[in-house]
Amino acid sequence: MKSDVEELMPRMLPVDCGSGSAAEDGAPRNPQEYLRQVQLEASLCPEVVVAQIDPKKLRKKQTVNASVAGCPQAPAGFSPSLGWQRQQVSNFSEVRQNISKHRAHWSSHTLDDNVLLPQLTDEEGWKRFCLGDNVYLSDTTTPQPDPALDYSKIGFPPFLSIISRLNQSTVSTVLEVLIIWFEDRDFSPQLGRWLYGLLACLEKPLLPEAHSLIRQLARRCAQLRTTLESEQDERLPALNLLICLVARYFEQSDLADQEE
Repeated sequence: MKSDVEELMPRMLPVDCGSGSAAEDGAPRNPQEYLRQVQLEASLCPEVVVAQIDPKKLRKKQTVNASVAGCPQAPAGFSPSLGWQRQQVSNFSEVRQNISKHRAHWSSHTLDDNVLLPQLTDEEGWKRFCLGDNVYLSDTTTPQPDPALDYSKIGFPPFLSIISRLNQSTVSTVLEVLIIWFEDRDFSPQLGRWLYGLLACLEKPLLPEAHSLIRQLARRCAQLRTTLESEQDERLPALNLLICLVARYFEQSDLADQEE
């Protein structure tokens, strides 16, 4: 059995997640490294006041309709155990608490000059910012090596100093942009990092538009899972995790995988 951190997010890039190499260049290269950085950075922060978010500033326009449809059933052997799901929910809850607890600290960090957050309504800008041109323009999920860390090509990871600046209106907007983009495209590590980071910032109780969006995400993950040819597919743990969080943590129980 892997450690809790190893299980928290899937191995989606061919790197040694146990080496701690993410700390050397400050740029997480896969979801585990991002989450490890979240937990490490949060543990080093002083106690701070939790930032208050005004829900009245959230967008009122709902562009995705809620649906009562469940998820496509996973092929035999492709769904996780109930114990695995419970562990992911526990880990995810801890990550959310750490982000909330230290939001003010991280949002006070100065961003590098090359980090320019798109305007709220700039959908294309957010896709390129989160996914990078390698994925967004070429529509491929194959990681492209870039030793110079050109974030315009590989996308900006959801660093704490970035996601801590996003209010709930922006979190909901970026989630909508990425989930709709994902509807007719494959899964990528960049997408996985951002979906996890945004879900970690999504406040409960859910507003109607957020409720609809995360259900749409779970159904898309489940649909894609039915097309996988092997249990060893590197996308499977990520898809299972996102379905699990929507169903178990955000209480959309009709979408949950049942223990086999």
